[in-house]
Amino acid sequence: MAAGYAIRALRDGDPEVISAAFTAIGWDKPVRQYEAYLAEQQAGKRDVLVATVDDQFVGYVTVRWESAYFGAIPEIQDFNVLPPYRRRGIGSGLMDAAESRVAERSAVVGIGVGLYVDYGTAQRMYVRRGYIPDGRGLMYDNQPVPPGETVRNDDGANLMFTKSLRT
Repeated sequence: MAAGYAIRALRDGDPEVISAAFTAIGWDKPVRQYEAYLAEQQAGKRDVLVATVDDQFVGYVTVRWESAYFGAIPEIQDFNVLPPYRRRGIGSGLMDAAESRVAERSAVVGIGVGLYVDYGTAQRMYVRRGYIPDGRGLMYDNQPVPPGETVRNDDGANLMFTKSLRT
């Protein structure tokens, strides 16, 4: 891990802090989302890794152990670093930590990425990290989009990737 930040598990008290940090930048990420993540983490269904700088929240990533899309292949989901903390290695550190956790249980990890410009950096990062499209094409809310079908380009539209974690 690079100097200057720490990564730890989500804990009590974090949901309010995380939601407030995203509200401050105009993103709708309600407290109940993080409360649900905490409950899923406590139940062993999801791991949530939180990045901090000087004990202040700066980003997070989750690992869903059973994916609605990939099934038994764990899926990295909901990866965010606050804009002022990007391009400092924190996102890479979160991804390293998530992949390391998954590698303890699975030889493969999955991830989805949105298709509009806000996801451009993530698209490039995933390819550089060795993720490749799973070959099933465009998905909308985890369902394949048939040829000729029109869908809205929002957070429901994704291309899904996998990565081998063992050589």
